[in-house]
Amino acid sequence: MEKVTLFYLERPDIKISMQIYFNDKDQLYFDGQDIGKSVEEIWGDSDYEYIYTIEPEEVNKFYNLFNIKDRDKSTLLQEIKNRFSVNKAYSLFGEFMRVNNIKFSSFTRT
Repeated sequence: MEKVTLFYLERPDIKISMQIYFNDKDQLYFDGQDIGKSVEEIWGDSDYEYIYTIEPEEVNKFYNLFNIKDRDKSTLLQEIKNRFSVNKAYSLFGEFMRVNNIKFSSFTRT
């Protein structure tokens, strides 16, 4: 399973990791986690997780939007990385999906 890192930061007060990949159900999966003292100060817990899950039929919309003709998953992951490799990737990616009517489920946990 190919995983693409969208954003990674590690400092003494925080570690941020965001990846996107296809899981074993062929869903597009955005997996993010913030860990550390800074997270605890904001959320009251040192671990904050955030996830988007996009079903295969909705993933097809990305191929059309990004003009990926062969529906190659690796190309799609790289295109998402090219567009969303910033600390605000989770928010920006969610907004992109809302604007383009891509249905998804989201989950957060502290």
